[in-house]
Amino acid sequence: MKLKLTFIAFAFSLFFGFAQQIQLSPKAEISVLTIGPGESLNDAFGHNGFRVKDTSLGIDVVYGYGAYDFNAPNFYLKFAQGKLNYLISRDNFSDFNYHYTYYNRTINEQVLNFTAQEKQKLFNFLENNYKPENRRYLYDFFYDNCATKIRDVTLKATDRKIDFVLPENFEVKTFRTLIHEHVGLNTWGSFGIDIALGSVIDREATVNEQQFLPKYIHTFFENATLNGTERLVKRSSTLYEKKETNFSYNLLFSPLVIMGLLGLGILFLTYKDYKNNTRSKWLDAVIFGITSVVGILILFLWFATDHTATAQNYNLLWAFPFNILVIAQILKPQVKNWVKRYLKFLIIMLVLMTFHWISGVQVFAIGLIPLLISVLIRYLFLAKYFNKAN
Repeated sequence: MKLKLTFIAFAFSLFFGFAQQIQLSPKAEISVLTIGPGESLNDAFGHNGFRVKDTSLGIDVVYGYGAYDFNAPNFYLKFAQGKLNYLISRDNFSDFNYHYTYYNRTINEQVLNFTAQEKQKLFNFLENNYKPENRRYLYDFFYDNCATKIRDVTLKATDRKIDFVLPENFEVKTFRTLIHEHVGLNTWGSFGIDIALGSVIDREATVNEQQFLPKYIHTFFENATLNGTERLVKRSSTLYEKKETNFSYNLLFSPLVIMGLLGLGILFLTYKDYKNNTRSKWLDAVIFGITSVVGILILFLWFATDHTATAQNYNLLWAFPFNILVIAQILKPQVKNWVKRYLKFLIIMLVLMTFHWISGVQVFAIGLIPLLISVLIRYLFLAKYFNKAN
């Protein structure tokens, strides 16, 4: 039995050894595939991959970066902490093509204008990268993802200089603006992203940095040159064009409408309390409870994770973690003097947040506008109410 297992292991090692030494034929082509956005937030930014096609050898496979390793220990904890290793994948093109056409996502192909030596070097790199011991890498949404890997590997495959020529319609944009192009301003995906990600993504992205999005890999590759003389892309084509669907955006359930209704509710109860010279303690407990929980999550993302985009998050100006310490006091008939001073501090923080927004230090979720206005008015009411009570 032991001899049999040894033989099988030897056979596998021979097989993979030969696979490493595959020499592509002169007919081989290597292309970059760009997948259009899907319907879910996870698919909203598209995808890229390398296609290696050699009809003489019967090879037609796609290599892509960014696959989840669901078997990783503590998967969800590492995902939240930004410490999860992602994988390079390899699929038959027929399966790859079926998957994305089934989900009605556009597939564009750009055949690279590489020499036989460059194609072989790129293929060897991908095969070596796909080995079990090399497959994992630490993913970063902006700087090391499925799109940036395509650019970086392409640069490694050639000794010629690749110049990414700016397209005619090129615009300088911030990282957040680039994200909004894919998820919209008034969507729940955008709402969550704008709360979770900090001011670090409100700076302008360089030409190189804009290539964290698959569609910009396609755009910049299309205009790129080799040594300033030849085009990087030899031939472009659309393998599948997304079919129009009847999907319609439901404005009634958008963040701006839902947060607006919540804001109106807070304003109504505040007005009612003002007229009756009373206070809805449960409402104050809910406001301080929710803002503190959101603030604690923001602090966690900022200081307890390796996510580069969650730093310097000034959403803390409205979602203040220490609000949790006020809940017990706010439920009492009489509050201590420090609570009154704390309310004035919260009002100042909301005003400061407005200046951050206007000056462009950080762009916040537009769905927050009606909610924060109502919360500000509630704080002003509480400050006046407590002073009057004394």
